[in-house]
Amino acid sequence: MAENRPLADRMRPTSLDMMVGQQHLFGKNGTLRRLIEGGRIGNMIFYGPPGTGKTTAANIIADMSGLTLRRLNATTASLGDVKEVINDTTGLFGSAGVLLYLDEIQYFNRKQQQVLLEYIEDGRVVLIASTTDNPYYYVYKAVLSRSSVFEFKPVSPEDITVVLRRAWDTLNGDRRLSKTASDEALREIALRGGGDVRRAIGLLENAYFMTDDELLPETAKELSANSLGNYDSTDDVHYDLLSALQKSIRGSDPDAAVFYLAKLLEGGDLISACRRLQVIASEDIGLAYPMAAAVTRACCESAKELGLPEANVPLSHAAVLLATAPKSNAAHIAYASAAADVHSGKGQTVPKHLQSPLFEGYKYPHDFPRNYVEQQYLPDDVKNAVYYHPGDNKTENAAKAYWDSIKKR
Repeated sequence: MAENRPLADRMRPTSLDMMVGQQHLFGKNGTLRRLIEGGRIGNMIFYGPPGTGKTTAANIIADMSGLTLRRLNATTASLGDVKEVINDTTGLFGSAGVLLYLDEIQYFNRKQQQVLLEYIEDGRVVLIASTTDNPYYYVYKAVLSRSSVFEFKPVSPEDITVVLRRAWDTLNGDRRLSKTASDEALREIALRGGGDVRRAIGLLENAYFMTDDELLPETAKELSANSLGNYDSTDDVHYDLLSALQKSIRGSDPDAAVFYLAKLLEGGDLISACRRLQVIASEDIGLAYPMAAAVTRACCESAKELGLPEANVPLSHAAVLLATAPKSNAAHIAYASAAADVHSGKGQTVPKHLQSPLFEGYKYPHDFPRNYVEQQYLPDDVKNAVYYHPGDNKTENAAKAYWDSIKKR
C-alpha cells in the first residue's frame, strides 16, 4: 500500500550527507557544515529559489542541535503565533531551547520583525528564517545584523537526477512494480525542474503514472515543454536576469545577450526588457554610437505594439545591435561626477551672465566665428571642474578633435 505523504516529503534528506546541491554550504568543507559540526547554532537567514533545500536544512540543523523545532509561515502567522512559540521556551519541551523556522519572512512587516527581534536578542529562541527574496531588501536591518545570511542556489540537473533515481525506486517499491527509467530520461525531468528539486519530483510522479514499463526521454519531454526554471517577474531572479542582460551587452557578448533576453521574454516580461534595453543604449553605448538610443527606442515601441511572441523580433534586433556596438559610458560618468558635486552643496549660485532675465554680460555664441566664444558657464566654486572625459572611440574622438580645433587647445 502506497504512503499518503507527498513523495517530495518522503524524499527529504535527514542528514547533511544526504543533501544534494549546495556544496558551498553542506559539502565536506561547506560553511554551514563546519559551523554546525563545530557546535555553532546561531540565528540564520536562508535565501534562494524554491525547492533548493532551505526547509530541509532547518530540519537537519534542529535534529543535530537537540533544539525543539517549531515552524511558522509568515504568510499566515501572526504575532500571537510567535508568542506561543516563545511560551514553549518556559515549558518542559523547550528546556533545551527552541529553534523557530520562519518561512517567507519577507511577509512579516517591520513591526512584526521588530517584535521577533526582541526574542532572538535575549536568546529565548534561535531563528532560522527563509525567503525567496533578497533579504537585504526585505528583512529588517536589526534582524539581519544579528543573523548569518546563507544563499541557496538552484540545484544542478546532475544532483537532481540522483534524487529522482531514489524517488523512482520508491514508487516501484510502493507498488511492487519494476518499471525502468534511463538516466537520460531522468535527466530530462531534472532539466525541466529548473533547479527546483520539489518541482522535479512532482514531474517524476506524473511520468511514473504515464509509463507502462519503461520511461522514455520523449515522455519526459512531454511533461513540461517549456521549463523556465524559477523565473518570476517579481522576484530576485527577475532582477538577476536584467542585470545579466546588461552586463552581457556591456561585455559585447551578443550570444549571452539574446539568451537572457529570451529568458525574460519567454517568462512574459516584455516591459522590463524594453526598459532595460533603453537604459543600456544610453548608459553603455552612449556617445560611441548615438543612434543606438534612437534605434533601440524604435525597436521597443515596435515590440510593445506587436506584443508577445512577435515582440522578440525587434527586441533581439536591439539586443544584438547594442552588444556589437562600440561602447562608451563617458556621458553617464560625467553626470555621476556632476551629481556628486551637486550633493556636496557646490554650485549654489549660477554665474550672473547666465541668470534670467537680464543675462548681463552674456555672449551669444552664434554671433561669433564658428558659433563659439569662450566664457564661464559653471558656478565659481566648480568653474574648473571637468566632468566629461571623451571615450576612446571613433565618434567621440572625432568630436574631441573638432572642439579642440575650434577652442584652439
